[in-house]
Amino acid sequence: MHAFEYASPATLQDALKLLGQQWGQADVLAGGTDLLSLMKDGVHTPRRVVNIKGIKELGGIQASGTSVRIGATVTLDELAESPVIRKSLPALRTAALGVTSPQIRNMGTVGGDLCQRPRCWYFRGGHGLLARDKNGQSLVPNGENKYHAILGNRGPAYFVSPSSLGPALVALGATIKLASTMGTREVEAARFFVTPASDTQRETALMPYEILTEVVVPIGMRNATYEVRQKQALDWPLAAAAVALKMKGTAVESARVVLGHVAPTPWPATQADQMLAGKTITGDVAEQAARAALADATPLSQNAYKVQLARVAVKRALLEAAKGRA
Repeated sequence: MHAFEYASPATLQDALKLLGQQWGQADVLAGGTDLLSLMKDGVHTPRRVVNIKGIKELGGIQASGTSVRIGATVTLDELAESPVIRKSLPALRTAALGVTSPQIRNMGTVGGDLCQRPRCWYFRGGHGLLARDKNGQSLVPNGENKYHAILGNRGPAYFVSPSSLGPALVALGATIKLASTMGTREVEAARFFVTPASDTQRETALMPYEILTEVVVPIGMRNATYEVRQKQALDWPLAAAAVALKMKGTAVESARVVLGHVAPTPWPATQADQMLAGKTITGDVAEQAARAALADATPLSQNAYKVQLARVAVKRALLEAAKGRA
């Protein structure tokens, strides 16, 4: 691990002053479950690490009449155990509990989950975010790609978004607040995650001089998350789906289905949304929506199995959300 400066400011403004204008000058540390491994592997070599865990204004969960504010340093365990989240946002609770290591749930934070880097073994192995060889060609299509994307994978990115909370936040229409020394800005969760066009870009809208401070999530919709994983021990899902439904009686007035771990960003399944409008969710309807959600999938040489897994995730998330309460 390279030598670095360490700072532990007490206020957000002090923390912001310690950041740089370019990636690599400073990295933000909260739980550290991702950053420390990146630094040990030499993927990140920041000159300064800024610990924000002690900044009180970045914590806490507060509910209003129409939304819930979740601080960036709220841990996954705090999120899962919150009565407000349990009652109104089960999609987020399920996603948090999907991180099956109690140690990581106690350390990992909401902001850290949203900002973590891809788990792609090419990236983690030092081949760059887009995993290109010396001739500029991607190593993924003809290499080991069984855990890579089946949607949004026509290049240049083939990794999958690792965020557990991202699909649910996109489905629920959450807003993410970002702060810098110049002020604050709000970004829709659906626009927070981006597909980079070069190795020097990041997978989120966050700039190197900004800190993610909080997430605001609307409530009042039936919602659920379902993940399909290879093992119950700590691992990232092979496919996931988050669903948010606005109901009119027993029929769907509007739906948002978002796929996780199958594309470089949480992937809105708009064809499924359109197909569900006006329908009562039954097993057959959920199956039809699941097929619509994966209609545009383009599997690579080793990951076609993900198509069926994602269909299962969509169907089961829909059935779970439909029987819930707003």
